[in-house]
Amino acid sequence: MTLTQLRYLVAIADSGLNITLAAERVHATQPGLSKQLKQLEDELGFLLFSRKGRSLDAVTPSGQQVLKHARRLLAEANNIRSYAANQRRDGQGRLVLATTHTQARFVLPPAIAQVKQAYPQVSVHLQPTADGEVLSLLASGEADLALISTAGDVPEGGIAVPLFRWRRQVLVPKDHPLAANAAPGLAQLANYPLVSYESSIRPESSLRRAFVEAGLEPQLAMTARDADLIKTYVRAGLGVGLLAEMAVSTHDDADLRALTAPAAIPECVAWAVLPRERVLRDYTLELLHALAPQLDRHDLRRVLAGNQMADWPVPPTWTELSQPITV
Repeated sequence: MTLTQLRYLVAIADSGLNITLAAERVHATQPGLSKQLKQLEDELGFLLFSRKGRSLDAVTPSGQQVLKHARRLLAEANNIRSYAANQRRDGQGRLVLATTHTQARFVLPPAIAQVKQAYPQVSVHLQPTADGEVLSLLASGEADLALISTAGDVPEGGIAVPLFRWRRQVLVPKDHPLAANAAPGLAQLANYPLVSYESSIRPESSLRRAFVEAGLEPQLAMTARDADLIKTYVRAGLGVGLLAEMAVSTHDDADLRALTAPAAIPECVAWAVLPRERVLRDYTLELLHALAPQLDRHDLRRVLAGNQMADWPVPPTWTELSQPITV
């Protein structure tokens, strides 16, 4: 039994039992992967997958048990490699970030630039996606780190580290009836079609809950994942924009009027979610510190190793934090 065989086994399971896709993910040939799977099953003395013709049909009960142990072994092997690379001060590596479009576009660029300056040989790969899909990429092992925002709730699926707090802003054309009101109320916003993030259509959305609790129904005219798209359609006259304050720029959006969102719409927290018991590469700590300078790197390592309970400092507001990390 080899780590390569276990890696192939996990790849097959995570690829929906699609051998071709699994081979692509581990950079192997399909015949080579199939051969390694057969050798592993022969050594163990039982089938890891049931078959239907020449295709894999399902993971067997015994295969499920082996998969659990395989994932642990591969994670620990990766921890050893990460520890050794940090000890050697190896500046090479690959960092995959699962995040939302807003974080990728408006928060991460200066932080990633800081990482690349300190570790020029590290390749960084962004996977911008919808709020509801970010943590699934982390859970499947397709990302090393997830960046996500919630309205105060602590994200599950790993160790959640609070980075900063942020609020929404209302965005309208300068000739819009609301433009003269520096802080419109929920009742006023309910009179206009709204353009916001696609998460706003979900019943559990903090934005929707704020309206419902006030006895109002928001008129969601359009939703999008990308804040730049929201601004584009605000400019096109489709409605009033409601989006993260990080996405609004006094320079780039000078043709629009940014207003304070109603206080009833709750503040959000941006979180970094990390796999439990993971040895972080030094460049990952560099990124976290760039995003949240209030964090202590030694505390991060101890919490991730399970040697210390998490007791994070209160995250600053985006206004407090943005000055040092915004270009």
